[in-house]
Amino acid sequence: MIINFARIDDRLIHGQVTTVWVKEAKAERIIICNDAIYEDDLRKTLLKQAAPPGIKVNVVNIDKAVSVYNNPKYEQETVFYLFTNPKDVLAVVEKGVPIKSINIGGMAYKEGKTQITKSVSLDKNDVDAFNQLNELNIKLDLRVVYSDPSIDFIKKINEVDIA
Repeated sequence: MIINFARIDDRLIHGQVTTVWVKEAKAERIIICNDAIYEDDLRKTLLKQAAPPGIKVNVVNIDKAVSVYNNPKYEQETVFYLFTNPKDVLAVVEKGVPIKSINIGGMAYKEGKTQITKSVSLDKNDVDAFNQLNELNIKLDLRVVYSDPSIDFIKKINEVDIA
């Protein structure tokens, strides 16, 4: 499997993803990696319906993401991984999927999270996962849209006190 692009965006498939990021990814397939969404048949159906024409979409749990990556049947297929959070990215990487760069696009504000940009809010678990990804030399590319300048994500995290 050829990983052309990986992104964290808790909205998953939406306008920016279908019109901009899919084109930049130049991938045949979007693979959404999340255990909870994998168990939600309605949400899976809606996500598949939201896909741009000509792009296949699969919703898999973390273990399936790893097994599909390692399946020789898919070794020449180009993919765009979509995640909702950094913990799932870290889990996939720790199980041997060689993600070299992760684009951080959107993580909505919720109770207990600290807003660090207009589109990204984090809690301590998120920060820990991002720091571990950084220690594994995975590029953390904070950009909502492709035309935005890339921001040093670890520096941005360190500017904010996240308890």
